[in-house]
Amino acid sequence: RIPKMAETVPTIPNLSLAQTLFALQKEREQGHKVQSSASWLVLINGITTDEMGPFYEHVCTTLGVAPDQALVASLKEKNTAELAKLQATITDATENLGETEIRDALLAKASYLSKTGAKAEAETAFRETYEKSASVGQRMDVTFFLIRLGFLYFDKDLIRRNLDKADSLLAEGGDWERRNRLKVYKGYFALASRDFKQASSLFLDAVSTFTCQELLDYREFVQLTVFASMLVLSRPDLKKKVIHGPEIQEQLHELPTAKAFLNALYHCNYDAFFRSLAEVETVLLGHRLLAPHAHFYVREMRVLAYNQLLESYKSVTLDSVAKAFGVSAAFVDRELSRFVAQGRLNCKIDRVAGIVETNRPDAKNAQYQAAIKQGDVLLNRVQKLSQVINL
Repeated sequence: RIPKMAETVPTIPNLSLAQTLFALQKEREQGHKVQSSASWLVLINGITTDEMGPFYEHVCTTLGVAPDQALVASLKEKNTAELAKLQATITDATENLGETEIRDALLAKASYLSKTGAKAEAETAFRETYEKSASVGQRMDVTFFLIRLGFLYFDKDLIRRNLDKADSLLAEGGDWERRNRLKVYKGYFALASRDFKQASSLFLDAVSTFTCQELLDYREFVQLTVFASMLVLSRPDLKKKVIHGPEIQEQLHELPTAKAFLNALYHCNYDAFFRSLAEVETVLLGHRLLAPHAHFYVREMRVLAYNQLLESYKSVTLDSVAKAFGVSAAFVDRELSRFVAQGRLNCKIDRVAGIVETNRPDAKNAQYQAAIKQGDVLLNRVQKLSQVINL
């Protein structure tokens, strides 16, 4: 079940085409001819439908393919004709109608420019629309348009500036629906910026109120929520917020990779966890915003799993750890050695005996030692002060 949308937000620009472009880039890196790919047909159909002349130029440059001059001419003709109509509407509204009609006409032009992928022109048009927007809600809608435009080209500066602006507008009195929409936009950008903790927090808050089909579909949203939460939540919180989350569980039936991954980690089925982790890595590498962070995520999840297993033992044999994860003892030895050297695992390896001994830090003992150390510092200062006073 997908939460009902409070109001319809246009899918402008079509961000799925940016994902399709990324898939084609991966195919090109693998030596495939992109123009023979099924993804190429999907991309061209989407470009033609939305009259995305400027975006088509970006696609050809990115993929290193020669543009179809007939398509370029057709798209340019349609763009020119439509922009002329929209400009005529703006002129008429300015001369004969009120501020509301002028704002609507400006928004229509800005939306069309965004739809076609004309980034610079759309930014200028949206700024004009913003200045004509009277209410906080209207201004926030303009910032959401600009954030989505930023996601089309993944312009971090454009996204960040408008997220900050949306936050400021929200403080002036944004409504409930836009407040929840902003959580998803911020979470999505946090995920793309490797801030999994913030992404998890924002996404979990928005699971039951999700209305951002214009940014990503609900199934993808739930999958990303699961992936981010598994990395940053404690076991009790993971159980409470994810495993027992009704909205998430409802979608997991259609997300077998995420479901298997989540259950394997929580139920300590480490062999299945490693197999699922390989599938998750494939998913992440195929996602245009998460691909740069895929290897980081996989490494951190391995550390998490190793820590989870070792917490249950004072000492355990390398063979037992290897059997639990379904890998060789030599692989486990290399993995644990590397993570121990990096300070990521609190244990030591006895290679002669083939044993891993945990040395988990005692929190209470650490506090006690810190108190003694601070007390010594305080006493030294008091003694120095008393000597000065005596003089």
